[in-house]
Amino acid sequence: MPVLRSFRVQITAWYLALFALLFILFSVFLYATLDQALKNRLDEMLGAESRSAAALFLSEMQEMKGDAPAAAIESVAEMSVRGVVLAIFAGPRLLAANNSGPREILSDLVRSARATAPGTAFAVPRYSAEGGRAVIQQVEYEGNAYRVIALSSQESIAADLTLVRSLLYFGLPLLFLAAGLGGFWLATRSLRPLRLMGEQTRSITSQNLSRRLEIGPSSEELETLAQTFNELLARLDSSFETMHRLIADASHELRTPIAIIRGEADVALDRDRPPAEYRESLSTIHQESIRLSSLIDDLLNLARADAGYVVLRMGQLYCNDLLVECCRSVQGLAAAKAISVECLASADIEYRGDEALLRRMLLNLLDNAIRFTPHGGRIIASLSQSGDALAIGVSDSGAGVSAEAAPHVFDRFYCGDEARSREAGGFGLGLSIVKWIAEAHRGSVELTSTPGGGATFTVRLPF
Repeated sequence: MPVLRSFRVQITAWYLALFALLFILFSVFLYATLDQALKNRLDEMLGAESRSAAALFLSEMQEMKGDAPAAAIESVAEMSVRGVVLAIFAGPRLLAANNSGPREILSDLVRSARATAPGTAFAVPRYSAEGGRAVIQQVEYEGNAYRVIALSSQESIAADLTLVRSLLYFGLPLLFLAAGLGGFWLATRSLRPLRLMGEQTRSITSQNLSRRLEIGPSSEELETLAQTFNELLARLDSSFETMHRLIADASHELRTPIAIIRGEADVALDRDRPPAEYRESLSTIHQESIRLSSLIDDLLNLARADAGYVVLRMGQLYCNDLLVECCRSVQGLAAAKAISVECLASADIEYRGDEALLRRMLLNLLDNAIRFTPHGGRIIASLSQSGDALAIGVSDSGAGVSAEAAPHVFDRFYCGDEARSREAGGFGLGLSIVKWIAEAHRGSVELTSTPGGGATFTVRLPF
């Protein structure tokens, strides 16, 4: 049922069940304690009366020179207590009693109480409908044994317990009703911030991810929950903003080579041309298609990386050999700009990683350095080991990166200052791929640069 699925109802039900269980247990404990306390008080009173009667009986025996029946009658008469039956026996024979009704019961008590220690209280079920309590004292005079009995009904105890039971029977339902209503009110009041959060969350869409949840003063747990939701919204907002920027930048980058390819095709098909002009148009289309294919490959690699679909093919390799090979691969590009490439990797350093991805990372760093190093400049690629980490550095003698652009150089399609713009031939994805490969190997990449003093990219990979 929908009502039973309500969180407020469930909390109230659990609260009421726990409260009822605890209060019922407390009521049972209280009732049992009260019953025992009333019986103990009655036993103490009977014990005091029996001892007083025994002492008085001995005193009367001395005054009457051992006349037991007369002393018993006198003692019982003087010790008349309302609700208490006093009786004195000489063996099985009743000497005197202040109540003629329970004589048979008293005789039975004397015969059956031999196993009961003198002065010990015990129950007498036959005395009345509610039962009774009795205490027997042992008295000796001139070699003769006498028993003094104090007996009382438990009617007063039963009356008190009946009153307590009535209060519990009528009071518990009212108490449970009040507890249920109070628990429901408390649950409603406590969950009000959750309802407010739900209403605000339903109004948040991809168009207003900048909104945040506001619940006002609340408990620490609910404030933590709201803060967690706000942090999630902030991450979603950042992801959507990055996605929109990525789509816009990718569209812009894709539009340029496609426009060039379409323009060259339109020019070539406009009219008959000499073979040389056709070859020139086809060459331009071929170059732009290569750039377009490279851009698409980079986008696919980054998309797979974001989705977690890329699996590293780990293996043992020598990083110094890999760096030397990469430096050798870019010698042609560097020579076209008269740039010298120096590789500082003489010692053998063994590492476990994905060789193909690490090669891609090094080539991207070197290609980036070549793009932004002026004609006749210098590039230094170094490899070193420090503690439990591997450091790969690529430095150039270009214009460097400004302080404003440095935090964004690893962003996708980022267009920095004029010295490092897309006019150098790149798409702004190379350094993003470098960062992803480094992080995939549990490493990091950082930039150190001063405007006009070149730039150094350092990749740190833990062993």
